[in-house]
Amino acid sequence: MDFEYIDTTDGLRRFEDALKSAPSVALDLEAAGFHRYSDRVCLVQMTLPDAGNWVLDPLAADVAPTLRPVLEDREIPVLMHGSDFDLRLLQRDLDISLRGLLDTQVVATLLGEPGIGLAALLEKYLGVELAKKYQRADWAKRPLEREMLEYAVNDTVWLHELTRKLVLRLEQRGRGTWASEEFRLLEAIEHTEDEAVDPVTRVKGARDLSPRALERLRAAWDWRDTIARRDDRAPFRVASDAVLLDVAVDPPGSPGEFAERKGVNGRMARSEGRDLLAALRRVDEIDEAELTGYPRSESAGRGRPTPDVEALAGRLKEVRNRHAESLGVDRGALLPNAVLMEIAFEKPKQLADLDRIDGMKQWQIDTVGEDLLTVLN
Repeated sequence: MDFEYIDTTDGLRRFEDALKSAPSVALDLEAAGFHRYSDRVCLVQMTLPDAGNWVLDPLAADVAPTLRPVLEDREIPVLMHGSDFDLRLLQRDLDISLRGLLDTQVVATLLGEPGIGLAALLEKYLGVELAKKYQRADWAKRPLEREMLEYAVNDTVWLHELTRKLVLRLEQRGRGTWASEEFRLLEAIEHTEDEAVDPVTRVKGARDLSPRALERLRAAWDWRDTIARRDDRAPFRVASDAVLLDVAVDPPGSPGEFAERKGVNGRMARSEGRDLLAALRRVDEIDEAELTGYPRSESAGRGRPTPDVEALAGRLKEVRNRHAESLGVDRGALLPNAVLMEIAFEKPKQLADLDRIDGMKQWQIDTVGEDLLTVLN
């Protein structure tokens, strides 16, 4: 696979010249979150229709000023696949708010494709098989092997051809406006780092813990985060959530005992375990009245739905399911259960009221709105 690797200012000038005349671009990013503490952008891959394939190294050169004019121009289509995470990275790391998005995963979803991953779609539509060798590579290390760079380029080199085939089918089915609305909503998402989120809400099984065990879990989370940040390692590589949950429920008595626990790295436990044990002991000294329980969800204000609301939601699901089957799309893609439950709670009377339901999109209102109102009224 031919491509040009750009890691210098001179290289960026050559790329900028090619980019100026591009009628569209195919874009993908590689990040390092699987290995490193931060999931920062480590590579930017782009394919230009008449100017080949390019791999930009944002760790070696400031690529943002070159990319921003094109990626923020709504008149230039930017082809991506599964763009949600990459859009957030572009905004956070490169201060780029992408416009002109065309996401082939969204298109495939609205077509009702059984497999919406890039590999599945390329094999089905183009007969191309993507290698999986570097799916979990460390993209932050340097230098990168040429084989790794070729793997990265493969995520954009076929996107123009795949897009043509998928969009043609989408337009034939009259669903182009569906996709356009989805693209604009994705573009509008603002990246935020919510430091105020209680870490226990991110650990499966934490909801059932006692207040003291929850406080131990917070201490264990902070201990893991400190090590991960210091060593630039993905937190789960220091200790899994299951390990944190285990020590929160049953604190080990010594680093040696900690090292014997299931899933624990023995060397790490012996070298870092004393700090964890000290943090857990400090929690046990906190007065019971000062402990914090599991945080109350913002959506918990409604409480459990009444039998009438549940029954109404069930009838709404029947409507959604019939439409999904007729259209050949996934039920959740047509209308998620959570939105249907919100409709059952709110009981809107007309189409304009549906538009005020959180998560309800105009194309969904156009497609199933009238039938939902028939059930409601």
